[in-house]
Parts: sequence; C-alpha cells; structure tokens
Amino acid sequence: MSEEQKNTPVQTQQDISEQSKIRREKLANLQAEGKDPFQIMKYDVTHHSMDVKNEDAYAEMEGTTVSVAGRLMSKRVMGKASFCHVQDIQGRIQAYVARDVIGEDSYKDFKKLDIGDIVGIKGEVFKTKTGEISIQAAEVTLLSKSLQVLPEKHHGLTNTDLRYRQRYVDLIMNEDVKDTFIKRSKIIAEIRTFLNAKGFLEVETPMLVANAGGAAARPFYTHFNALDEDLKLRISLELYLKRLIVGGLEKVYEIGRVFRNEGVDTRHNPEFTLMELYQAYTDYHGMMELTEELYRHLAETVVGSQVLQYGDKVIDLSKPFTKITMIDAVKQYSGVDFREINTLEEARAAAKAHGVEFEDRHAKGDILNLFFEEFVEDNLIQPTFIMDHPVEISPLTKRKPEDPDYVERFEFFMNGWEMANAYSELNDPIDQRERFRMQEEMFAKGDDEAQHTDEDFLNALEIGMPPTGGIGYGIDRMVMILTNSAAIRDVLLFPTMKSLN
Repeated sequence: MSEEQKNTPVQTQQDISEQSKIRREKLANLQAEGKDPFQIMKYDVTHHSMDVKNEDAYAEMEGTTVSVAGRLMSKRVMGKASFCHVQDIQGRIQAYVARDVIGEDSYKDFKKLDIGDIVGIKGEVFKTKTGEISIQAAEVTLLSKSLQVLPEKHHGLTNTDLRYRQRYVDLIMNEDVKDTFIKRSKIIAEIRTFLNAKGFLEVETPMLVANAGGAAARPFYTHFNALDEDLKLRISLELYLKRLIVGGLEKVYEIGRVFRNEGVDTRHNPEFTLMELYQAYTDYHGMMELTEELYRHLAETVVGSQVLQYGDKVIDLSKPFTKITMIDAVKQYSGVDFREINTLEEARAAAKAHGVEFEDRHAKGDILNLFFEEFVEDNLIQPTFIMDHPVEISPLTKRKPEDPDYVERFEFFMNGWEMANAYSELNDPIDQRERFRMQEEMFAKGDDEAQHTDEDFLNALEIGMPPTGGIGYGIDRMVMILTNSAAIRDVLLFPTMKSLN
C-alpha cells in the first residue's frame, strides 16, 4: 500500500450519508435555479475518450473542437483553473477547465460538481505541459446528478458480493471488469461471424416448454395462467433444433439462456448461456474439426494469440487437440481397464476398490463415467476431446456400429472443465423411443435428472432426420478461458444471488 493510500481516510457510513444529503441539497438548488439536469434530453457526443487520446492522430486532432460525455471520476480545483477526468466506455480523458474560458458562473457550477456526476465537455484538443492529450473546456454541461457516493478512489469496489449485486458500480470502478464484458460481447459477435460465414442460420426456439429435454438436469417449473398449464424453463436447445434439421434447415444454431435447477459455484449458475448447433450430413468428427477451428478463430480475434494464459497455466490452442476415448483416459489415470470389465458386478467391485461412490441404480456405463469424473477430468488442462461414451449416459446419441455399448459422442475439455458436448445425433426413432423408455425407468428409480419421452420429437424423427452432427458450447466457460476470469460470476453481468431480504 502506498503512503497516499495509507493516509487516505476511510469513509464511514455516516460520512457517506452526510455526503448523499449534501448532493440532494445541491440538486434541489439546481432545480430551484432552473438548471435541473434531469430535464436535459440529449447531448451531442462527437468523440469518445480514446478517439481524442490517440497519439497517432494527435497531429490532426490538435485544435479540433470535440464533445465528449461521461462520468466525472476526479476533480482538482486550483483557484481560477481546474483539471478533471471524465470516463466513458473507452476510458478516461482529462479536461482543463479555466474560469476565464467558460465564464465565472459556469466555473462556479463546475466547482459544485461531485465525483460520479455525468457531464458533457466541449472544447479544443491540446497537450498539457506534461504531454497529456486533453480537452481545454469551453463548455461543461451537467447531464445527470449522482446522488450516491462512489467507492473511494484508492480502495475501489473490492467486496466481491457487492460487486456482483451492484454490477453498475463495479463497471464504473473496475476497468478490467468493463474490459471483460466488452470482450464477452466481441466473443459472441465473432461466433456469429464465424458460423454465418459457414452457412449456418441463427434461429430461436421456445424457452417455456412442456418437456424440458436434451440434457441431464433438473428444470425450473412455472405456471401459464392463460392456458392453466404447468410449464418448465428449457434446460437445453437440442430437441427443437433437431426438429429444424428434420424440416430441411441443414445448418442451424442458437445462442440463448437455459435454466437448470442446480447449485451455484465457480463454474455453475442456474441460468447460463448455451450455444448449440446442428449440421446435417456430418458426424461428431465434423464437430471436432469445427470446434478446433472456432476456438482458434476466437483466440486470434479476441485475445490475439492461440496460446492462452489462464491463471498460472498456459493453454495451447495452436497444436492439434488431443483425442482419447473415455475408456483409455480412465485406464491412463486410474489404471482400471473397462475393456476387461464385462459385468455390472465387476464394475461395482472396481469402484469399491478405488473409492468411487455409486448408487444402486447405476449401470456399468454410469460407473465408467464416475471413474472418469473422479480420476481424469482435473488432468485435462490442454484441449482434449474425450470420445466414445457409454450408451447409458448418452440417450440422444448414435451407437458405435462396431461396439453398440458405446456411442459416437465427445466432450471437449480444457483446464479440467467440460467446455462442449457433441454427438453423432441419433436419428433412428425406434432406438430413440427405447432410449427414452430407459430414461423413464431411471427417473422412476430416483434419477431426477433423467429425461422424459417427447412424443412430438419422436414424430419428427419418424418423418426422417438425415445423419447429423450436433454440439453444445458453454459460452460462459468459453468467456472465462478467453478473458482469464476465475469464476463464472465474473463473466455474467448479473449472476444469480441469494436475496438479502
């Protein structure tokens, strides 16, 4: 901590309340004088801060009259002249405010401004004696009065819970937070650019559904008064998007919110952004190729490098992504070879021997997946495709013709996290109905994340769906990796929080 920070008094709640009272009095005085800032309807902004502070363009900008607007973040009054900093979406720009230029009355009004007020500054671009590109103000306009006190400059907004609850203050006080969400927007825009260039159509599907299928998750329930029907919030995009493949839209994708009634931790939020895409006449190998290409494109365009720094790890997207089957991965990290395990009893015995907890309802394939979660996931730091899952945990995926106990599915991992989930989509309606039946049995045995039979989806498959590859990407985790963010709440503008009431 610097000496300046040590000597900066910490604001007490009483200080803040008193300052808020003074601000309200200032507003009342402005309104009494006919200067109510809330009556101003618009302000003509000609430039943003970094447009003005562009050193390369300064030769052309010098002497140019510009108008910028933003939040007053600092003010240093020095008699007849003052300096202040205004913050907009791009950053901060300094303004030099002189009484002899803006006039005595306007200068008095300027001196009464508070940190946090929204102002417009109009004036000429120049350089100060210290070489800082600034604006010599000819006009200062109060556009909105801030009645609350911002956190102190040196201490900032550091309380994590408060940052998430009051994201608007977090964005004001923490430049890196604002940069993260600007990058998030750019990531999603680049995804659309990438997919649209490949001929994909962006579509929208229902959020309120009678049958929340497409994933293993518990849904949220709601009631539709007009029809007097109970509905669920979707947990996936899959079943509706595959209906569109049946309808002849050969390449479709959707980016949207899904809702899963689960816990909250550094990687999970009950509402999150999912992208799913489906492409006719390809399979899960096609989805692997697309995933490698998409991630490299995003790394280049958003980060500027295919080698990412995440915390203390370096993640290299430039090399071919590793491909390994789930069985081989489990054997590599646990020493247990499920090719040599032929019965449920043998799988249970192996689980007990290695301390892997399971339930009576779990089949052999479920236990293989439990081994994977216990021994493998955390080791998958570099980009890795985990291929060929057991059929028991993959009710919407085509079986491998040479080994029908397993399916053509992969999960994409980085940093020990599942980043995407892809299939060669099951298009056999008879097999799909049997898979749904098995899921119903699992639900009856206590698996409240099991899926339910969707008759309309089965009808669509009976109409005929071509061979199709499909994949779902967790956008929030993708943003976490690409912005070096530690928790999912750091990349959600308004994460789910427990009510304070």
